[in-house]
Amino acid sequence: MFLESAQSRHFDHQMMARALQLAVRGFYSTKPNPRVGCVIANDGKIVGEGFHHRAGEPHAEVNALTDANDRARGATAYVTLEPCCHHGRTPPCAEALIESGVTRVVYACADPNPQVNGGGAQRLRDAGISVTGGVMTAQAMRQNRGFFSRMRSGRPFVTLKLGMTLDAKTALDSGASQWITGEPARGDVQRLRAASGAIITGVGTVNSDDPSLNVRSDRFDIGNQQPLRVVLDSGLRCSPTSRLLHLQGETLIFTASRDELAIQKLTAAGARVESVEHQDDGLDLCEILDRLAAREINDVLVEAGATLCGSFISQRLFDEIVIYMAPKLFGDSARDGFKLISPLQVADAPALEFMDIRKIGQDLRITLRPLDDCATT
Repeated sequence: MFLESAQSRHFDHQMMARALQLAVRGFYSTKPNPRVGCVIANDGKIVGEGFHHRAGEPHAEVNALTDANDRARGATAYVTLEPCCHHGRTPPCAEALIESGVTRVVYACADPNPQVNGGGAQRLRDAGISVTGGVMTAQAMRQNRGFFSRMRSGRPFVTLKLGMTLDAKTALDSGASQWITGEPARGDVQRLRAASGAIITGVGTVNSDDPSLNVRSDRFDIGNQQPLRVVLDSGLRCSPTSRLLHLQGETLIFTASRDELAIQKLTAAGARVESVEHQDDGLDLCEILDRLAAREINDVLVEAGATLCGSFISQRLFDEIVIYMAPKLFGDSARDGFKLISPLQVADAPALEFMDIRKIGQDLRITLRPLDDCATT
């Protein structure tokens, strides 16, 4: 009896691990939906597989059931997120599972969407299907940390990205910064961009570097979903000729300015301009993140200068920092990566935890999280 139960749990983990692998195939393309994979198994064998490709297209369960066809009857479905029970862009997956004739459903974690949140599992139980939850929950939540953050806290998961030297400099005194890191590290940044729903920068960076802030690699299947480019520009100093205004995708400018002529010029250049309150140290970042969440943005990447990065840190409005560190030294007169007010006591300094350190080409990629992190793990 114990052996049978242990074998069953082991098989459940094997199938869920496979479902998580399938979910990764839609990692860059499902925004704003969560990444979900599904496996249908019958008599100890996989008879169907599927994953969610894009918002508006069939969910993972439907794709897996289509692959399994009649073999789904009497089978077990393994899905990385609780099946939905509401009508959205597509019909509810719980109903599709019921109609398929599966007798058991195993899911990794409950869907935090208020329209589901236990309702999908209950609908399955009401139909007489055996339901097991909590299999490889932590792994599934990591795949969808931005989705969980937005659903639970009302804000996206925020990652700060910086390229810097060993002495923590991001540019020479002249402002020159291309290129601090090598090509492999810059290519890895494209991965971060492809996984993000929005990229935030400041007008200073736009005017000095004229960045594109888009995904420039065909290694990542993003479809036509370039990340939303977000520029924080208190006084509307952004030039209408800036490169990011003339690329595929949308550019959103947040400002405290009421300069109608400047707004008209930027709007004519293709930008969307929205007003936001100004605080002592800049625009209201909380309001901006709330607005992005309202646009169903799950993951935000901040690629900005020392002042804006410092504001996110000092206000504790970040979940992760990714530093690409080059084996170079720029010296005292070069520009710092963060502009922060020094704490009065050591204990008051923002405390971080190393999550991952690895070599990317000749550079290091260092991933850190706040020690007091309350974000999705």
